[in-house]
Amino acid sequence: MRIEFQKMHGLGNDFFVFDAPATPASARLEPGTLRALADRHTGVGFDQALMLEAPKDSRSRVFYRVFNADGSEVEQCGNGARCVAALLYARAPERGRELSMDSPGGTVRARIREDGLVSVDMGVPNFDPAALPMLAPREAPQYSLDVEGAAVEVGAVSMGNPHAVLRVADVEGAPLARLGPAIGRDPRFPRGVNVGFMQIVNRGSIRLRVYERGAGETLACGTGACAAVAVGRRLQLLDADVEVALKGGSAHISWQGPGHDVWLTGPAIRVFGGSIEV
Repeated sequence: MRIEFQKMHGLGNDFFVFDAPATPASARLEPGTLRALADRHTGVGFDQALMLEAPKDSRSRVFYRVFNADGSEVEQCGNGARCVAALLYARAPERGRELSMDSPGGTVRARIREDGLVSVDMGVPNFDPAALPMLAPREAPQYSLDVEGAAVEVGAVSMGNPHAVLRVADVEGAPLARLGPAIGRDPRFPRGVNVGFMQIVNRGSIRLRVYERGAGETLACGTGACAAVAVGRRLQLLDADVEVALKGGSAHISWQGPGHDVWLTGPAIRVFGGSIEV
């Protein structure tokens, strides 16, 4: 089976974007095939694969699915959503700069701006532990986890996918390689969790690194940026508009507070197109 694909990235968070093969579901890409394609030496190389399917709702342009580099399927990807929106606009600019897309994590509204940046509405942050899911007796601004014998305080929120966010004094010196996977496999998160390490610079600026489920540390994580700002806002440490500095560049997050949707804005870049036999 030959697949036509686009290689895209949002702030260095890179994607293998392709239309779903016209074959029965059982013949679609298996986890082992996705892992081979994700290999940066012998495959195409990517953090996530985005498979585009026909919309399930007549008001949407597409239904997209998200697969991590380890072949596992996840609910949502903010930077991936921005790349899908940019690709759909490039394919049919006559349909306008505003579009709606569906995913396992819910419906996403997108806007292609005149300056080329792409904004996506990532929905209302959900702090209910059951939404992640997280095993906790009640909702709280922060939770104490026992990680390798030490207490670690995290905020937890669902952005359509699960996130735990911890504050650090210096994001560059944060023990991401040790704590990221340890928190990610903590039994209180039965489906795993993405782990953000947030350094607050001031009320309108943070620095962030994210250890993603099934991918490890990525150069950027859109939902992770939204989650960090949501947690920081809930702790009354951040304003409504925040610049998030990630390894791959800066994203802008706007969240007016409880009951409001979070908007994520940043670049979405097509690197090249190609085809590959799988």
